[in-house]
Formats: sequence, C-alpha cells, structure tokens
Amino acid sequence: MDVVVMPQLGETVVEGTITSWAKAVGDAVAVDETLFDVSTEKVDTEVPSAVAGYLRLVLVEEGEAVPIGTPVAVITATADEPLDPPGGTGSGLSTDAAPSTPSPDPDPSASNRRRFDAIAPDGSQGSGRVAAPHEAAGATGASQIASNPARGAADGSQFASNRRRFDAHGSAPSTVVSPVVRRLLEEHGLELGDVAGSGREGRVTRNDVLAAAAQRARAELPGPADPSNLSNRLGPTVEPGPDDEIVPLSRARMATAEHLHRSVSAAAHALVVVEVDWTAVDRTRRGRRLSYLPFVARAAIDALGRFPHLNASFDTDRLVVHRRIHLGIAVDVEQEALLVPVVHDAHELRLQALADAVAERADQARRHRLPGDAFDGGTFTLTNVGSYGTVLAAPIISQPQVAILSTDGVRMRPTAVEQPDGSWSVGIRPLGNLSLSFDHRAVDGAYAAAFLADVRDTLQERDWSVEVAA
Repeated sequence: MDVVVMPQLGETVVEGTITSWAKAVGDAVAVDETLFDVSTEKVDTEVPSAVAGYLRLVLVEEGEAVPIGTPVAVITATADEPLDPPGGTGSGLSTDAAPSTPSPDPDPSASNRRRFDAIAPDGSQGSGRVAAPHEAAGATGASQIASNPARGAADGSQFASNRRRFDAHGSAPSTVVSPVVRRLLEEHGLELGDVAGSGREGRVTRNDVLAAAAQRARAELPGPADPSNLSNRLGPTVEPGPDDEIVPLSRARMATAEHLHRSVSAAAHALVVVEVDWTAVDRTRRGRRLSYLPFVARAAIDALGRFPHLNASFDTDRLVVHRRIHLGIAVDVEQEALLVPVVHDAHELRLQALADAVAERADQARRHRLPGDAFDGGTFTLTNVGSYGTVLAAPIISQPQVAILSTDGVRMRPTAVEQPDGSWSVGIRPLGNLSLSFDHRAVDGAYAAAFLADVRDTLQERDWSVEVAA
C-alpha cells in the first residue's frame, strides 16, 4: 500500500490546493501518470504518480487546501488489496461511505501531524510507505481525465471519514534532529512538536522548520492572506473612486508582493552598473537562436567562482557561501506574476546546455507546469527586462540571496573604438548595461563592482564560438 502526500512545491510553500483529480477511485494508475493537479502560491502543476497500482482512497477533495505532507490518496498494487495503514490493527479500511462518529479533535494541527506520522515510511515494518509524488514531479503526465462525479469518494463526508480512519493509526514522530534543524528551531522559537516531519520515520528537516515558521508568521498577520488584508501589511488603505476599477490580486501576485516587501525591508540594497559592448557575443549568437541571457549566465557563473561571496545567503550574523551555483531565472508569467525557478548546478553546464535549461524553466513557468523542486535552493538570480529596451534596472534581491543581475536593452550606438595602433576612432557597436543589485551587508561596493567588471570583460573578450562548438 502506498500513501500519496501533498508534495513540497517550493521551500517556503506550506500548503497546496488540489484543483482536480485526474483519476477516479478504482482506476488503474501508471508510474508518471498524472494523479492530480495542485495549486500553491508559487506554482500550478500536475503531480504524477511515483508508483503503479490502483487508486483506492481519495482523502482530499477538489478545492481543499491542506498542509505539505498531508496524505491525499492511497494506491495499492492490486484492486482488492486490504487497506491497512502502517501500524494498523488489521481491520482494514474500506472505500464505502459508512459514517463514523469520532471524538472531536481539539487540535486540528496535531491531528494533521498524527496523520502524517501514521504513514511515515518505516523500513522495519514494511507494511506501508509514502509514495512521494515530488520524486517524479518533473515527468510529463498523461492527458488529464475529466473528474468523475460518481466516484466512490465523491462527497465531503466520505473524505472526512477516510481521513478519520487514517487518524486512528497514529504513532509518535521521530525526535532525532540534526544540529542545523535544532538551531533553526531555536531561531524561530519553535518546539519540535510544533513541526510536522516529512523525513524518514517522520524526522523533521530544515524545510519542515522553515515551512512551519512561515505558516506561523502568516497566522500572525492581521486577517487571512487576501487582497483586502494585503494593504494592512504592505501599504496604506486606498478608498476607490466611483470610476476606479478593482483588480483582485492573485495568490501568486500577493506572494510576490510580500516576498519583495520583506526583501526591501531586510537587505541593504545597493546598485552598480557597467556598460557592455556585445560585439563578440553577437558574432556567435546570430543564426543560433540564442538570446543574450545564456551568455550573461555563463559569464556570471565564471565570475562567481572568483567572487564567491555573491553566491551566498545572508543568515542573521553570518554569510553562508555556497559551493554550488543554483541559478534563479526571473520569469514573467503573462504580466500577472513573477516566478523565479532555479536551474540547479548551473556551473556544470556549458553554453548551449545552459541556454536549453533556462528556456525549459521559462516554458514550464509560463505553462504552469514547473516541477516541485523548481524553486528550491537558488543561490544567485538573473533577470532580463532588456527585451523592452530598458536602459537601467534596479531589481530587488531575492532573499536570502545577496545579489541579482539584470540585463538591459542592447542598441546600436556610436562609441570610441581603440585601433590596433593605439589610435581611436568612432564606431557603431551594440551597447547595453548590466545592473547588479547587491546586499551591502554581505559585500562592499568595490567587491560588487569588481565582480560586474569581470562579467563585462568575459562577455567582451571571450571567443564564444569555441564554447558553442564544445
């Protein structure tokens, strides 16, 4: 028996809403076949099944939001396998709608934790395991099957009944935590019992603590996270006039607003700008359907190797310098939301592979089909508004990172060009600016300027045709 849980779709995401089920109770499910669609404040995506079998129980109905790690479905290898959660009594669970009358739970959050603890994987028992959909989240699912209103678990009472049956088989979570998790618990004023563990045997991970801290912070805000309350947190209240249009903010827009507001409040933003002659890049990219962005990415990755304090995260009173470069790419989604998916281990990619990875992330974002790990672990971010002909941009840093690099518009302009004999003449060259916003708490202006000059020199002086051929 495999229990499917709500996957972790981003480091700070604490809950997900199932928008539709692609399978009905009793249907066969193949590996990597779409099981359900989920919506969070960061991403809308399909969740494929990590196992093959038959969908036997649906524990969360369409339109319901549940915390990360909550059981949402049960898949068995055969159509008639007994439904016993790990540690069960052998009585089995049925898919019928027989009512039950459990005692009211005074602490729903504790119930959620017990629910997850009950199905945490335990190699010593072998009686059940979690089918983690995020393990296969990057796979492309089959076409979505229309929701079947006649499926076995079609009404709210059935979902609640199924979940109560799982609640009856609780077990104590693991109390083993790493030093990093222990420190995070202390920093956020949390007890171990306040956090639902998603690790092996219910262990609490770093992401679990961060998700619990974000959820508590959200609960302490004045009112629910909706457009009517957003003004209380981000600015003054405005009384609309009779001719004004009211545009409700989407969850993605609100999440972007809150994240950027926190970043401006926390980081000591500073800006350095250089002008780049793109002649060497233009010689190579023409005819190859390459934009300027992958060239900037390659040059920035090389420069970060020489200026590693910009590939870092600011953590209270210390700088965490990352050895691996996970490159965030800011993507505009229909001018309604700004998403920053991550190209992981970008330092291992050459120019064409990097261009392909960036294009794939942008396409996934615009189709609302980003995999669950797409937002995890970014260490440095690129944004490109140059397609609109911008002259200068001052982007906001994506916390807890310490820098973000912007590519502005490239235009043919007259400029002084040094000749081989040392004389100067006026030439027409493709020129454009690179802008680096950096956290002055992490580095000083000289360090940031030296990094940006390094990126400029690489763009202007490298023989890019060699890299394309590699």
